[in-house]
Amino acid sequence: MILITRFFTTAAIATAVTISSGAAWAGSTLDRIHETKVIKVATAANWPPQSFLGPDNKLQGFDIDVATEIGRRLGSKVDFVTPEYGIITAGRWSNRWDLSVGSMTPTTERSRVLDFPAIYYYTPYVFAVHKDAAGAKAADLNDKIIGVEAGTTSEDYINRRLKIDAADVPAFTYDVTPGEVKTYGDSMGPLDDLRMGNGVRLNATLSALPTVVAAVKNGYPIVRVEGKPAYYEPLAIAVDKGDEAFNSELSKAIAQMKADGTLKQLSEKWYGADLTQVQ
Repeated sequence: MILITRFFTTAAIATAVTISSGAAWAGSTLDRIHETKVIKVATAANWPPQSFLGPDNKLQGFDIDVATEIGRRLGSKVDFVTPEYGIITAGRWSNRWDLSVGSMTPTTERSRVLDFPAIYYYTPYVFAVHKDAAGAKAADLNDKIIGVEAGTTSEDYINRRLKIDAADVPAFTYDVTPGEVKTYGDSMGPLDDLRMGNGVRLNATLSALPTVVAAVKNGYPIVRVEGKPAYYEPLAIAVDKGDEAFNSELSKAIAQMKADGTLKQLSEKWYGADLTQVQ
């Protein structure tokens, strides 16, 4: 290529360089990351302990550590962006970011516009009640008022329409028939109402176990309902549709992080338990 361009005019050389640079930038995501040594990662800004702003006004949390480690293994610095979640799940990112590490559930609908190179952990969903109802079992929640976050797997489960589109996820059963379901705009809404008292606004919530644990640590007067989790939610990294080379490298990175214990260590750091495999 160099020998050929020596015969070009100066203008032609400039044109050739511009076209070549544009082609490199428009190529695979890996080409761009290797060229810039930067990987742009989309995540949430206020979802502890997955990702949240620390006292230094910098993002921290499990997803932040996972993304940083992926970047390190790809030889790149990580730049975080925090678009609205619906924008991330809509796909067609147009190179605004390269990867989402945001504890996303792989679903059939999302897989139409996104690829999920690897599941990196599993979140157990559990019922929680006010401490005054401590000792309650799942069967005790029949015909009661249950709170869930809208648009999530918990809402699907409590309405008996949950579909998990991932391998290696345990089968689940519907063990509770609520009398009423209340939905909320975020994960803490149900727990905020539950803390008001047993039966004041809710009798129970169906929430991610880490969310329940964090709430208890923050002084919420709630307890987990005894017994096995209602179901396990697989959580994956996500990329824009169709970049097989990038998918492969990310899949390898997560596999290595599982094999060498890095993911387990990060899970135990932020959740106090190994959520990288179904217990």
